[in-house]
Parts: sequence; structure tokens; C-alpha cells
Amino acid sequence: MIIDNRGLEPPQPMMRTLKALDKMNSGESLAIINDRRPMFLYEELNERGYLHETEPQEDGSFKISITKTGD
Repeated sequence: MIIDNRGLEPPQPMMRTLKALDKMNSGESLAIINDRRPMFLYEELNERGYLHETEPQEDGSFKISITKTGD
């Protein structure tokens, strides 16, 4: 699943992302596309123990791949 958060003002991208993660099962992955690096989201993902990787995109946005771990 990919969630495109471009054009949204904080905290909408983070809220949409966490809501989607809450509905997922352990081991499932999600990709999000944000206008900026989601620094506060990284903190939340780390606290929850989720794996994540950020790739800068050519248009200046960032694609973050998140894998839900635990439950």
C-alpha cells in the first residue's frame, strides 16, 4: 500500500500514516510519500519498534518504507 501525503499540512501526514499502520498486521509494509522528512513520525516509529527506510525522490519529496513489527 502507498499513501501519498504530499500537499498536506502537519500533523495530517503523520495521523494518516499511524492510522494505516494501526490497521495492519505484523510483518506488513507500507510506503508513504511526504513533502518533507517526517522527523516526528520517525520518533513514533522508533518507539513502536517499526522498521523504516527513507529515500529522497527526484521531485524533492521523500518516500518512507515502513514495516510493522510486533503487535
